[in-house]
Amino acid sequence: MITARDERLHVVTTTGILRDLVQHVGGDRVDAVSLIPDNADPHSYEPTLRDARNVVYADVAFSNYAMLEEHSVIKTLDANLRADAVNVSLAEEAVKYAAEIIPLVEDVTLDTVWLGLRAEGAGARYGATRASEVQLSATAATGPGAIYGYLTGSFGNTDIYFDSSNGFDVATGYRNDTMSLPADAHTHLSWAFTKPGVYTLTLQAKLRVDATSKPIPLGSATYTFAVGVNPARAAAEAGIKDPVILNQGHADLAANLDAGKLEVRYDPGGGGEHSQRTYPADRVVVDVPAKGLEQIPAGLQYRFLGRAGDEIYQLPQAVLGKHVHGEIDPHLWQNVRNGIAYVQLIRDTLIRADSEGAREYTANANAYVHELETTDAYVRDTIAQIPEQDRYLVTTHDAFGYLAHAYGLNIAGFVTPNPAVEPSLSDRRKLTATIRSLAVPAVFLEPNLAARSSTLADVAADQGIQVCPIYGDTFSDTVTSYTQMMRFNADSLRDCLTH
Repeated sequence: MITARDERLHVVTTTGILRDLVQHVGGDRVDAVSLIPDNADPHSYEPTLRDARNVVYADVAFSNYAMLEEHSVIKTLDANLRADAVNVSLAEEAVKYAAEIIPLVEDVTLDTVWLGLRAEGAGARYGATRASEVQLSATAATGPGAIYGYLTGSFGNTDIYFDSSNGFDVATGYRNDTMSLPADAHTHLSWAFTKPGVYTLTLQAKLRVDATSKPIPLGSATYTFAVGVNPARAAAEAGIKDPVILNQGHADLAANLDAGKLEVRYDPGGGGEHSQRTYPADRVVVDVPAKGLEQIPAGLQYRFLGRAGDEIYQLPQAVLGKHVHGEIDPHLWQNVRNGIAYVQLIRDTLIRADSEGAREYTANANAYVHELETTDAYVRDTIAQIPEQDRYLVTTHDAFGYLAHAYGLNIAGFVTPNPAVEPSLSDRRKLTATIRSLAVPAVFLEPNLAARSSTLADVAADQGIQVCPIYGDTFSDTVTSYTQMMRFNADSLRDCLTH
C-alpha cells in the first residue's frame, strides 16, 4: 500500500500486469501498487476504500483503459487522483510508440438483431471525461404487454434496467428504469416482451459530468418494436414512412453527446462503430421475430419475466456478462511488441514525473526492452513448433486476438452461451462441432475464470481432449510477471496443441 511518508515516486496502476511493467522500468525509485488484485477479473472488479487511499497518494497513475477495466475502477482513479498527478491511459497513448491496435470485432452468430445501448461521442463541449456517465432512462412505454431490458451476468444473475410492467416513476428521476454508461462506450442487453404486437419505448438521456454536477439533458426519443408481427405493417400502423427495419447484425439505441439527441446506430453486418450508420429514432422499427419466442427458464433470477415455462419474445443479449466496451480490443499486451510500446511510454511518463531519475529509468527500460524482445522471439518460435493445421484456440474469454494475430494462431471460438438460459444443448453442439471439425486437441482456460468454465470443461471431457491453462488479464500465485506469463502461454499452447 502507498503511504504518504514514502519518498519514492508513488505509482498506482489498475492491473497487476501494468504494475509489473512499471516496476521493471521504475526500479528502486518507484513504489508501484495495482488496484485490481492478481487473480481478480479487471472487467468486473469493484474498488475498495483502500484502493481510493492508494490513489490519493499517487504521483503517477497508469490504466489500460479502452474499456478494459470496470468503470467504477476508472471513476475511483480519476476522482481521487491529485490535480498535479500524471494520469496515462496506456492503450490509447501507446499508438504513439507504434503499438498495433485491433478493432473489436463481435462475432454475429445470433439470427436476430443485437440490440444494445450506446453513448456516442466524448462530450468534450460539456467538459465530460472518461469518468463521466451517460444516464439512459425509460420514461414511457406502450404495447399489449410488458417490456423488459435486462442484463445477464457471467454467473447467471440478472440486473433489470427497464421494466414497463410497474410504470415509470418521474418522482425518483426514473431511478429504477435507468442504465448508466461511460462516455463513448456501448453495452449489450437482453430485451423481452410478454405478448405479440407493436410496442413503443421512450428513452431520455442525461450526461452527468461528475458526481456533484447537475445532469445535462441530451434529449429523448421513442423507439418502435414489432414483436411477433410483420415489421413493415407495424411501421405503417405507426405512421413511419420509408422505415429502416432492424432485423439482423448489430444496432444500438444511442445517445449522441455531441449532437445532444437520441438516435439509432445500425450495421446489418454486425460491425462496430466504424461500420454503423446513423438513423433517426422515428424512422426505425426493431424486429422481434416469431423465432424469438422462448420459454422463461426456471430460476429465481428470471421470476420477473413471469412463470417458468411461459413464453416470451426475446432479443438475446449478444455477449454474456456485463460487457461495456469501446471500439478497440483492449488486450494489447498479448502481443509482446505492444508490451514494448507500453514500456517506452511508461519510461517517458516516469521521466516527466521525476526528471532526476531519467538516467535510471532509461537504463532500466533499455534492459527490459531487450528482455521483451527475447520473449517475443521465444513466443514466436515456440508457437511455430505447433503444426499449422493445429493452431486453433478455443477459450472461455475473448482476450487473445492480439496473440493470434501476432503469432500465427486462429481464434476458433470462445464460450458465449445464450444469456437468457443456462448453456443449452445447442450451445454445446456448436462447441462440440467446432472441436470435432477442426480436430482441436485441447481447449484453454484462464485460471481466474475457472468458475465460468463448466460448459467448456464438460465438452472437452466428452470429446476426450485436454483443458489447458492460459493467462489473459491477470497473474496467479505461480505466474507472477509479464514475461513469465507470455512464455507460459507459448509453452502451454505448444504442449497442448501438438499431437
